[in-house]
Amino acid sequence: MMKKLFAPGNDSALTSLGLLVLRLWLGLTMLLNHGWGKLNHFSNMAPKFFDPFHIGSTASFSLVVFAEVGAAALLAIGLLTRFAALTLMIDLGVAFFLFHKMALSGPGSGELAFIYLAGFAALFVAGPGKISADRVFFGKTAKSGWREKK
Repeated sequence: MMKKLFAPGNDSALTSLGLLVLRLWLGLTMLLNHGWGKLNHFSNMAPKFFDPFHIGSTASFSLVVFAEVGAAALLAIGLLTRFAALTLMIDLGVAFFLFHKMALSGPGSGELAFIYLAGFAALFVAGPGKISADRVFFGKTAKSGWREKK
């Protein structure tokens, strides 16, 4: 079951290259532009962070930092990709639906969260592709590299 869940799929080299670009683009942008700043300013930001589920501002902020740093890094390298994408989908879903109240324009727009959410949903459905750490650990032909012999 675990192997099937994390298997990269049977796709073309160009599809895998496209998935690699998408994983790196979204994962590294989320990590560097959103997660890193939150991690570095954790003690200042945590006490006043949005707490939609009433678990405490610090707990809510910790989950966001886990998603935007940990899951974003996993996504970029393609390790546990679907888990990472799901984690980020939850993070951005909460941001878009609860914090931004589904606003796609105007003050407090959640357009960026909405766009990230779409990219993470696509990666959740498609998986990591053959150029990924998931391929090494969970792929059927991990020893032969990302290019299969026919």
